[in-house]
Amino acid sequence: MNGDTRKIRVFIAGPFFDQEQVARIQRLENALSRNPQVAEFYSARFHQNQQYPWGSKEWRKVVFNLDLYALRRADVVVAIHDYEGKSTDSGTAFELGYAYAYQKPIILIKEKESVPNLMLIESLHAFFTNVDSMATYDFIRMPAQPYEGPFI
Repeated sequence: MNGDTRKIRVFIAGPFFDQEQVARIQRLENALSRNPQVAEFYSARFHQNQQYPWGSKEWRKVVFNLDLYALRRADVVVAIHDYEGKSTDSGTAFELGYAYAYQKPIILIKEKESVPNLMLIESLHAFFTNVDSMATYDFIRMPAQPYEGPFI
């Protein structure tokens, strides 16, 4: 880390619809908390807006806009590649496309057996197979680590 005191903001992209997904997001949050280069991270599961009833028109608008604001504010996006059935989580895919359009570096983590989509692997800056690697990743130098393997 070479004495560099800069710190970065991370946006966590990934589904949290079942216990396995929540556990994976929690492990990522813990890993990022241990990385001294991370000033803060945004995890959408903490920002579900309790002011309005879940799923209401007002709730949807607030959650959507907060998510986009956090994406624009982030220095980097760390995404968990996970599937809902046979498809990449659509919310995560949207967030990655948005981040790419804003030229944010994307780190993709794929722990489960699955084959990623071409659009995801070509948009990423670095690829990992374990969320715990984010505890020691050098977010200041941002070494590239391409995905090598099958894709769809």
